Amino acid sequence: MTSYLIGLIGSGIGPSLSPALHQREGDHHGLSLLYRRIDIDRLGLGADAAGELVRGARRFGYDGLNITHPCKQTVLPHLDGLSEDAALLGAVNTVVFDGDRAIGHNTDWSGFAQSFARGLEDVPARHITQLGAGGAGAAVAHALLTLGADRVTLVDADLGRAEALAAELVGRFGVRRADAAAPDRLADLLAGADGLVHATPTGMATHPGLPLPVGLLRPGLWVADVVYRPLDTELLRHARALGCRTLDGGGMAVFQAADAFRLFTGREPDAERMLAHLTTLVTT
Repeated sequence: MTSYLIGLIGSGIGPSLSPALHQREGDHHGLSLLYRRIDIDRLGLGADAAGELVRGARRFGYDGLNITHPCKQTVLPHLDGLSEDAALLGAVNTVVFDGDRAIGHNTDWSGFAQSFARGLEDVPARHITQLGAGGAGAAVAHALLTLGADRVTLVDADLGRAEALAAELVGRFGVRRADAAAPDRLADLLAGADGLVHATPTGMATHPGLPLPVGLLRPGLWVADVVYRPLDTELLRHARALGCRTLDGGGMAVFQAADAFRLFTGREPDAERMLAHLTTLVTT
């Protein structure tokens, strides 16, 4: 039986369903796939330890790694190569060990694109306000513009980070396709936006709460969240109560995992089966 050892590096990843998703799909392919969490919080490490952890995983015989918050960008200098997508986005969520080389990939953007096209395919996208310009935010904004959004405004507590990402997106997609704003402009932005995309850790099991005042939400605004643990975030509950169309982070989690599974194993995953697995996992 072919065996694989995969890991997940990140902060507060105890609730992550990635291990179960990968292992169950591996079972269907007749693989012995062991997926382990490497939680920097439990190890007492910071995001800058990503490189050390990648090197350690390679020494201990891992075949690949998933990378999540807050290490998607800090891991970059420690890799031997990047896929075209990862290089464009400046963020990595999947590392494949190829001999002595650690190659970084980004399946976040394709995962979100597939989820959005499936769950919010017919919503207006003239102007989208996005919260978060970190590693996940870079992937999500790229996906939105690839799918044809006219303009994405990035809002981040670190305005410089949002401005840098907006400049990269403009260089990639064209003028007026992306811009940046400070959080104090959220009210005005959402008043004229078609949709809101949330791409920060706020709302995760380990980072509970709301990423914005609920009074800024309004009927007619669609809301997408990248958080999937919990699947039904406080943000989505408030949005639905107003009659907003919503998209949870489950689809992105599954589709990015399916793309990563393909990179790790060379096998073709069944995304529909993995979606069914997710539904089972979040209700048990």
